[in-house]
Amino acid sequence: MNEASDRVRAHTAAVVLRRIDDATHAGLLRCAAGPAEAATERLAQLDREWDTDRVLETEAATMGLLGLALGAWLKPHFLALPAFVAAAVLCHARTGRYPLMPVFRRLGLRTAREIARERYAVKALRGDFVGMDAPRPGDGRDAADAAEPRGPGPAARTGVH
Repeated sequence: MNEASDRVRAHTAAVVLRRIDDATHAGLLRCAAGPAEAATERLAQLDREWDTDRVLETEAATMGLLGLALGAWLKPHFLALPAFVAAAVLCHARTGRYPLMPVFRRLGLRTAREIARERYAVKALRGDFVGMDAPRPGDGRDAADAAEPRGPGPAARTGVH
């Protein structure tokens, strides 16, 4: 995965990234060694897993509403809390940094991209992509052509990379 394309990963400590990636790898090993139902169950777990953005949005909304309620009923000073939360969310949208993100990551929360990457790997282990090069009606190939391995692509034949 391209680290630059995932700003949350780019701002996560290396030791935390290693722990998150090791947990993902261990889960994939369990799926590979287990019965076919293990992969199906893991996909169901991944569908229920909350990613960092969902947790961030829930936390920000809760803190904002709490600040509004406390500011309206107790002390107006609490109205600064929704403003702080809004500024933090804006900072996250622009830079990928959020004050509580290091805490979220240390707790093992993963980005949506990290979860999707594991989902794809589990589906590959389960065999969901086997036969995807099957002939489609009207593409001019038959089943025998699809089963034959293809030679090097045009770039390899021409020496252009």
